[in-house]
Amino acid sequence: MKVAVKKIDALKRELKFEVPKDRVVQKMEEVYKELGKVAKVRGFRKGKVPRSVLEAEHGALAKEETIKKIIPEVYQEGIEQESLLPLDLPEIQDVDFKDGAITFTAHIDIKPDVKINKYKGVTVKRKDSQVTDEEVQKTLDYFKKSQGADKDVEIDDAFAHGLGYPSLDAFKQSLVRQMEIDKDRQNRADIEDQIVNALLKESKLSVPQGLVKKQLEHRVADTKNRLQSQGVPEEDIKKREEEIRKDLQKTVEKDVKVYLVFDKIAELENITVGQGENLPAKVMEFLMKEAEWKEGK
Repeated sequence: MKVAVKKIDALKRELKFEVPKDRVVQKMEEVYKELGKVAKVRGFRKGKVPRSVLEAEHGALAKEETIKKIIPEVYQEGIEQESLLPLDLPEIQDVDFKDGAITFTAHIDIKPDVKINKYKGVTVKRKDSQVTDEEVQKTLDYFKKSQGADKDVEIDDAFAHGLGYPSLDAFKQSLVRQMEIDKDRQNRADIEDQIVNALLKESKLSVPQGLVKKQLEHRVADTKNRLQSQGVPEEDIKKREEEIRKDLQKTVEKDVKVYLVFDKIAELENITVGQGENLPAKVMEFLMKEAEWKEGK
């Protein structure tokens, strides 16, 4: 197996593979052996079809299966041989099966070199989760408006009864509890944002545009599906597609950078994940434990 690596840019590599005839023949023998066990050919019992008949009846399928099996094997050997660390699955192109040999090209983005000056001891401030009387009143006004109530209607026990509560006090207590839960959730997200923004300021890396492009297309597709489910006409969605892509570009680039920074921290701190675990979540938990906490308002 031969592989030639070409540097396209800082992170993109082009790998040209050449699989020699002897290895292809060996893999094709394995394919025909498996095919012979299941192939159905009139006049022959299953598993007793001669090789020459298999080649005549299923030669194209055997070639296709040989290519499917050999490319992943050779690709994996190639990146290990060249000590490359791909970020994602490769783009396989120009596959050719000629004169018994197989050639193909793989394009990959490699992991960038991530430098982080500081990631322990990030200063964070958590906001107060206490709900003020003013916030409660604003929420009560919202409930009143959402119920279509007249402006002159009092927010009293009768109003609370209409919402399924025995008294206005009971409704307010329930409301405050829910608002505190919402504030807690928002404050947790705010802490995470503080850590992420601090890390990005302390980090230096090249952003792999191939990965950004893939993630961007996923996000655009998700947004289009959501708009479609909301009843937005297909024509309007198509008109907004470029705007959607432009709006998401910076967010996706930031998310890719954050993922790579978290991946580097996981490597430095030997943070591993088990089945069903999430690497960014485990790294964030570690960073919160290592953060310098200050009271905030």
